[in-house]
Amino acid sequence: MTQTDPARTAEPQDVGTAPRLMGVEEEFLLVDPGTGVASAAGGAVLLAAAAEHDTDMTGELQREQIETGTRPKRSPADLEAELRRTRRQARDAAAAAGAALVPLATSPLATRPTVSPAQRYRRMVELFGLTGSEQLTCGCHVHVAVESDEEGVGVLDRIRAWLPPLLALSSNSPYWRGEDTRYASFRSQVWNRWPSAGPTAVFGSAAAYAVVEQAMLATETVLDTGMVYFDARLSRSHPTVEIRVADVCREIEDAVLIATLCRALVTTAAAEWRAGMPVDPVPIEVLRLATWRAGRSGLSEALLDPRTGRPAPARAVLDTLVDHVGDALDEAGDRDTVTTLLDGLLRRGTGAARQRAVAERSGGDLRAVVLDAIG
Repeated sequence: MTQTDPARTAEPQDVGTAPRLMGVEEEFLLVDPGTGVASAAGGAVLLAAAAEHDTDMTGELQREQIETGTRPKRSPADLEAELRRTRRQARDAAAAAGAALVPLATSPLATRPTVSPAQRYRRMVELFGLTGSEQLTCGCHVHVAVESDEEGVGVLDRIRAWLPPLLALSSNSPYWRGEDTRYASFRSQVWNRWPSAGPTAVFGSAAAYAVVEQAMLATETVLDTGMVYFDARLSRSHPTVEIRVADVCREIEDAVLIATLCRALVTTAAAEWRAGMPVDPVPIEVLRLATWRAGRSGLSEALLDPRTGRPAPARAVLDTLVDHVGDALDEAGDRDTVTTLLDGLLRRGTGAARQRAVAERSGGDLRAVVLDAIG
């Protein structure tokens, strides 16, 4: 939710000569290491990070969370190393402030979030009321380099139907305020309270995208372009597409999988745009339903097939996704990595499945769920 994005430092590139640069932003909960209750330690954590000359961390809307950002990388292995570095730094800074870092997309335990002191955040809570004050959610945002805004919009128009499976893969927020929500990603429900959040219609051109942004600003509903919370959007600071649909992942390997699939989607869509292939005009109403289903069941039930709009087994939809981006994976040398990471996730289960398994083993003790996630 921050306006400054460390992962958005990718420079324009010749997409025909090397895999596109990618970077990841992750939002984390801060909790009391003994009780598991969310802790308003964000300011102290940032001070501890600054004392160690760590500049990869920023505050968020609520004081009970922080955000990290990787440097842009070309290989999944290098990105994994970056994610391990940024998570380690964030854990160390949290520990120095007497808190613990947890990669959970919502707090399983009941909490009363406290807004960060920045004027922009306070204004957001003033304007949006409960939507703002309750917005203690943690996402994973993937940035992939594009050559221009025109190419970027061509990409946005062509990845729309493929984003819900990414949400299902990342689902890591089944609990909210001490209750099982019956969702795999309840974060997606809470996040979509923002009036500017969710899937988008086809734009057609960079100029049309800019018109939509300006029309949104003209309503005086959103404060700035930083509040254009599309599931995927253009960066106005650096030449990247930012894919924002995923929960923060409990496991680093899952974040690498999501990022690698995002890059393959961008590469595939850019090639289709350059070739003049038509956009699939999936109605935005269907995209909302696909996103809802992905957040509701994760990988435990059927998802909507992006090619047909009809329900299909989750594994079949994931296989369709990998097939769709297969050429891009092969060109980047990423197919074996994606196969290995996807098989591992399916064998292990999503973050939501892990949380529910821990809760079941502990007799419904959600404190155990939080403590289990402390790295």
